[in-house]
Amino acid sequence: MLLYAANEDFEFHVPCRQRLDDARREPSPTFITWSVCYEFLRVATHPHVLPSPQQPANAWRFLSDLLNSPGVELLVATQRHAAVLARTVEELPEVCGNQMHHLHIAVLMREHGISRICTRDAGFRRFPFLSVIDPAA
Repeated sequence: MLLYAANEDFEFHVPCRQRLDDARREPSPTFITWSVCYEFLRVATHPHVLPSPQQPANAWRFLSDLLNSPGVELLVATQRHAAVLARTVEELPEVCGNQMHHLHIAVLMREHGISRICTRDAGFRRFPFLSVIDPAA
């Protein structure tokens, strides 16, 4: 969702940007993880992924503005993280390889009791404890 919100040239820019702007103002917090931030920076600045990649400073400014929004909080691991990870791996033994990035985010959410994720990435649908909301749907 962040890539679409940050790039006016993308097909789903308007609904994703609107969803992000709404989240910044909502009284209940919207959460983001460091791994999502780094993945955004990786893709947004990658010359072989985007036809017009952002400069790292511009991509970071977008993230920094988001992280400094009153309705946005950073989701970090607690001492329970390993136990929640073990439980999730046991329940979903087929998750492997590139899905580990999704697993990390899903486990952080589960650890904190967060069950809704707003993303265009259908890969999160494999986690039965998450409700996936596509901001462009």
